[in-house]
Amino acid sequence: MSERRGTGHESESGSESESEDTSCESELSVTEHTHSNPKSSSEQTSSQTSASTQTSVPQTAVDKARHLAATADRVVVKAGTNSLTDATSNLDDEKLDKLVDDVADLIEHGKDVILVSSGAIGAGKGRAGYAADDTVEESQALSTIGQSHLMRRYTESFERYGLTVAQILITDHDLEDMERFTNFKNTIETLLSWNVVPIINENDAVATEEIRIGDNDMLSSSLAIGVESDLLVILTDVGGVYTGNPKQNANARRISAVGANYDEVESIIEVSSESTFGGIQTKVRGARAVSEHGIPAVIARSTEPDVLQQITTETAVGTIFVPIDNQSNTETK
Repeated sequence: MSERRGTGHESESGSESESEDTSCESELSVTEHTHSNPKSSSEQTSSQTSASTQTSVPQTAVDKARHLAATADRVVVKAGTNSLTDATSNLDDEKLDKLVDDVADLIEHGKDVILVSSGAIGAGKGRAGYAADDTVEESQALSTIGQSHLMRRYTESFERYGLTVAQILITDHDLEDMERFTNFKNTIETLLSWNVVPIINENDAVATEEIRIGDNDMLSSSLAIGVESDLLVILTDVGGVYTGNPKQNANARRISAVGANYDEVESIIEVSSESTFGGIQTKVRGARAVSEHGIPAVIARSTEPDVLQQITTETAVGTIFVPIDNQSNTETK
C-alpha cells in the first residue's frame, strides 16, 4: 500500500461528525451538465469541473460496471468507524445489525463476502470511557479493548442468520511478505469454503505509522486485489464521492461514476477535503486501485436502505468506479 496519507470529507478515526448528508443527494448523471449558483469561486470551480467530469464516463461503461458489480461472486465490504459507532464512540447496535443484515443478504444469494471492519479504537473509547487518543500508545490500548467488544457484537449479530465469523488482524507486512500473504489467503479460502465470514481489521495494537491514517481503505483495496475479489464496496457516512464537501457545501452533488475522469475527481476532493487523516481521499484511491485491476468498486453510505442489495440489482447507488479495462474496451468499440 504505497499511498498512505490522505485527507477527506470525514475521518474513520471516529472523531468526525455523524451528520447525514441527506440534503445533498442530487446526483450528477454521467451525461448531465449542472449549472448552479455557488457562493464562492472555489465552489464554482468545483461545479464547473464536475460537469466535464461526468461527461467523460461513457454510459455504456457505467452500465457494464454496474452489471459486473451485480454479478460479482466474491465481494470485499469495508465498513468505517462511523458506520458502526454513535456520536459518543459507543458501538451502535442498530448500525452494526444493519450492516450484518446487508452482508447476510449477499451470502444468502450465494456470494462470498469478506468484511473489512474499522471501529476498534472508536469502540474502545466508548467501552473504556476514555476519550483521549493523543498518543499512539493510547490508540493501541483502546484498540485492544474495542476489538474484542466489536467481535463479540459481530458474533451475536451474525448468529441471527446462523453464520459463524472469524477474526483476522493483519498489517502491511502480512500483505507485502509473499509467504505470509499466501498463508493468509489460504486461510481466507478455507473459511469461505466453510461458509464462515472473515472479519479483517488492521492490527492496531502493533501498527504504528498507519494507525491514524484511514488505511483500512487501502487495506481493503489490497485485499480485494490479492484474494481475487470481483467487487469492492466501501461503506461510509456520506453517499459517495461529491463535487464538494457535502457537510459544508449545499451545492455539492454526488458524482455517480468515476473512470477516465479520475484526475479531475481527485482534484475536486483535494480542494474540498479538510481532515488530515483518512477520509474520502483514501477511499477514492483505494477504489481507483482495484479498478486498475479490472475490479469495479462502489463508495456508498452504510445507512442507505438495502445498500448492498441495490448494487446486486444494478441500481445506481453511491459512486461506482469503472474498471479501467472495461472503459478502454468500451471506448475502442
